[in-house]
Amino acid sequence: MNALLNKWYKNHALVYKILLFLVTTLFIVYLFPKTGKFRYSFEKGKPWQSENLYAPFNFAIKKSQIEIESEKIEIEKNSPIYFKSNKDIEVAVLSDYIEHFNQTFKDSSYIKIENSNLYKKGKILIDELYSNGVLDIEYEYSDEKPVILSSSNKLKKELKYGGLHELKELRQLIERHFGNSVSLEKRTKMMSIFFDIIKPNVTINENLTQQALEEELSKISLTRGSVEKDQLIISKGQVVENNQYDILDSLKSEYESQTWNSANYNWVLVAYTLLVALALLMLLLFLRKYRLEVFLNNTKVTFIFFNIALMILLTTLVINYDSEYLYVVPLCILPLILKAFFDARLGLFAHVLTVLLLGFIVPNSYEYMFLQIIAGIVTILTVSELYKRANLFISVGQITFIYIIAYFAFFVIHEGQLTGLKWETFGLFVLCGLATLFVQPLIYIYEKIFGLVSDVSLLELSDTNTKLLKELSNRAPGTFHHSLNVANLAEASANEIGANAMLIRVGALYHDIGKMKNPTYFTENQSTGINPHDELSNLESAKIIIDHTINGIEIAKKHNLPDRVIDFIRTHHGTSLVYYFYMNEKSSNEYVNIEDFSYPGPKPFSKETAILMMCDSVEAASKSLKEPTSTKINEFVENIINKQMESGQFLNADITFKEIQSIKKVLKLKLANIYHLRIEYPE
Repeated sequence: MNALLNKWYKNHALVYKILLFLVTTLFIVYLFPKTGKFRYSFEKGKPWQSENLYAPFNFAIKKSQIEIESEKIEIEKNSPIYFKSNKDIEVAVLSDYIEHFNQTFKDSSYIKIENSNLYKKGKILIDELYSNGVLDIEYEYSDEKPVILSSSNKLKKELKYGGLHELKELRQLIERHFGNSVSLEKRTKMMSIFFDIIKPNVTINENLTQQALEEELSKISLTRGSVEKDQLIISKGQVVENNQYDILDSLKSEYESQTWNSANYNWVLVAYTLLVALALLMLLLFLRKYRLEVFLNNTKVTFIFFNIALMILLTTLVINYDSEYLYVVPLCILPLILKAFFDARLGLFAHVLTVLLLGFIVPNSYEYMFLQIIAGIVTILTVSELYKRANLFISVGQITFIYIIAYFAFFVIHEGQLTGLKWETFGLFVLCGLATLFVQPLIYIYEKIFGLVSDVSLLELSDTNTKLLKELSNRAPGTFHHSLNVANLAEASANEIGANAMLIRVGALYHDIGKMKNPTYFTENQSTGINPHDELSNLESAKIIIDHTINGIEIAKKHNLPDRVIDFIRTHHGTSLVYYFYMNEKSSNEYVNIEDFSYPGPKPFSKETAILMMCDSVEAASKSLKEPTSTKINEFVENIINKQMESGQFLNADITFKEIQSIKKVLKLKLANIYHLRIEYPE
């Protein structure tokens, strides 16, 4: 058991990467649409780009949403409204009519009511009103709306809604019915009688009406016709018109429903998992082969995987909301962030893999992948110094312009004309560009969460007014001046071979901060002419000199300097000798232990740390030059750097002989400028 635990502990970093790999893979697969992936991409009104398509099986043609909605509207228009009438109200109204009529005309010449023409005319109007019925309220139906009227004796009558009467029509009906055949006085009295006695007797039956409507809607067929197996659906180059589009859409739906049935679901899920795992494995292998320092750092690997998963999550959320807004997602933030914290090659590689994974999710995947890969390449090529705000704005403008140009080209290829160009899509690209500007605060957030450092932070650290550099200039002014000179030399050398100039400048400014602990033991800070090493043994002096790297690491950690900067403090002497004290000791002690006079290392492991070692040694030793000439400087630089190469100080750094030669030329030129050398004239 202990052996197993020890083995796990030794390989815990690898175990963590495996778990991270599995979790990220499953998370991305979970975000994928829960449907099969139809192998063809098509759009209405655009040419069919693939080969001739034949039906792989029998399937029904789905009706379009417009057709279904049209049928629903037609059914709702013709579906009858159910009303119920109350005959008892009609009887009561007739009784009230006799009473009111007799009461109104009791003093008149109408003695026999049953024989009165006026009475009969009023009764005819009542019969007319209640032949279909009087509505209880006003309903917003057209006059042609079908109505089924049922009474208490279960008799049903079919009519139009316009055949029912509303109370608001009563005055108009009375005036039309009696007309000029009755005097104004009698017509007014009859109107008063009718307003008093007429009561509504028809009310709507909402439950029955809704049930009838739902029953009719349920009969709508979602398909129209069918396609037989091996039937030609569409030919290559043929424009996808309405009919072909409906057939293709039906085939896509049928294919997806068949692919993701219960029998095949697990297999398709496994296939998706394999593809996602393969893409992420390529990223890990890339890190393992070309970015070993990143691969060995679990925090950095987690950071990369997190950003890839985040971009896929954002894209999925936008597509689920509305795929029209797909290009609002600022996918170019991914290469920008990875370039800011790592390098351009890693940023582009991760961006391409992310776009390939998104091809499973987005519509028109080829067009989308082409646009995003081109935009990613432009991002990597244009954003050179992210810490300069103007550069970011210019690059975002260029990225947006590339989006617009590429989309315009795709549209013309598909349509063959400019008619119908969606100008609002250009607005989405502009919004995407504006969203990309969020990379600046996002970098700051990531620095705090993951403890990483970007060029933006390096710019802040390069300010010589920082607290730590102020302290260095006060306590060890000679060391501070030396650090400034080394920074200038290192920055010029880095620019010459394409290394990270900002990183190496910051590393050079802080590489000797350990000398603050014992500043007077270093010659550049000895202003009084007194050398405290005179009172120490060679071994003690060498230990003080060597310890400035260890002291520098302690001070740097105390002031929360990034690891990338601390690496310069660790490596700027590599495993070289404190040569002066070693030779002094050797002159009196033949059996001196060379390790006691050697720096603990490690050796430089990057271009930047290797450059700093060269510049630091050359600048420090240049102070001992007497009557410097071009020849002396050239030989001096060659000797120092060649000794470092012979002692194997650059074996772990990814720097070439050609680059070292370029650095030598820069150092020779800079030193010549420092000493203001002129051309040597012959005597």
